Amino acid sequence: MKLILTSTVDKLGLAGDVVEVRDGYGRNYLVPQGKAIVWTRGAEKQIEGIKRARDAREVRGVEHAQEIRAQLEALAVKVSARASEEGSLFGSVTANDFAVAVKKAGGPTIDKRAVSFAKHIKTLGQHTAQVKLHPAVTAHIPFEVVAA
Repeated sequence: MKLILTSTVDKLGLAGDVVEVRDGYGRNYLVPQGKAIVWTRGAEKQIEGIKRARDAREVRGVEHAQEIRAQLEALAVKVSARASEEGSLFGSVTANDFAVAVKKAGGPTIDKRAVSFAKHIKTLGQHTAQVKLHPAVTAHIPFEVVAA
């Protein structure tokens, strides 16, 4: 089955790539998840738009990633979440919550899929998030979870 990837898929390709996969993998996973569209001559015209969007979001290189890392590590990021009086959260802090908090703190827009935590964050206080900006550059950003 020939598909056009609409987002990056590990061990398969980047957004805008035309790939050949087994029918079941494409029909049952990639297409329903929105990670790919079926290749046709009409869909071939969409590849340039997908690649332009990917390039706009993508970090340009190691130097650019290191600049962004310096910006992120200098920020004072505060994530507000609902919490009990004992300090435990109703739920947990998500990568999306963190990405929004970085933007509010005056930082650059980061992709929530690049954010990871060492463990689930379910308490108030200081924590650290890892943001993978480039295969060779990872930013470790300290942040504080405060009661909303």
